[in-house]
Amino acid sequence: MKKNNAKVSVAVIRRLPRYYRHLSELMQQGTVRISSSALGRSMGLTASQIRQDLFCFGGFGQQGYGYNVEKLRDEIGDILGINRGHTAVVLGVGNLGHALIQNFKFGNNGFNLEAAFDIDDDVIGTNVGNIPVYGIDELDEYLRLHRVDIGVLTVPRSVANTMAEQLVRGGVKGIWNFTNLELKLEGAQDVVVENVHFADSLLTLSYMISGRDHNGEEEE
Repeated sequence: MKKNNAKVSVAVIRRLPRYYRHLSELMQQGTVRISSSALGRSMGLTASQIRQDLFCFGGFGQQGYGYNVEKLRDEIGDILGINRGHTAVVLGVGNLGHALIQNFKFGNNGFNLEAAFDIDDDVIGTNVGNIPVYGIDELDEYLRLHRVDIGVLTVPRSVANTMAEQLVRGGVKGIWNFTNLELKLEGAQDVVVENVHFADSLLTLSYMISGRDHNGEEEE
């Protein structure tokens, strides 16, 4: 349970999925309990950082005992809302949309992917990975009849903002935006937008490797 949401930084929130993923891996390896020092070493963080992060949401460990791996994983999953039955739809079943539907495990991350929408007659009326594909002109009616928590945007940039506004009018709570366009949604302060820019990640990597010489040493 969160102690004080107002005091939880974005940096801490963005580390929570990493904790969840790492603890899941430890469970698969048969680890039952772990100290903050051992957890820190395995994640490349300090024990102090881990204790500070988790303290934002309450006390999970015991002095001299450490953390119960499964319990801590479940607590973090609850904080992340994994068990709340969130629902999602994908807008755009091109290469990226198709790949996400087929390969990304929405269910493992707390989302039920229920439908996809496109303008291509060749895919409308078909199923992709058991997910039905509807025409984009059916989106308003679908949103009216179904609770949809997030919309996944993989449409062309030229229609990204229009599609996002349609999702907002339909009552979505969040948008996972893969369009490389910074959305401008007036009057939608309660809708959370998570932008995914593949190029940003690659350029960050470019910066990190460009600052080293051929021997692997950092340049002066």
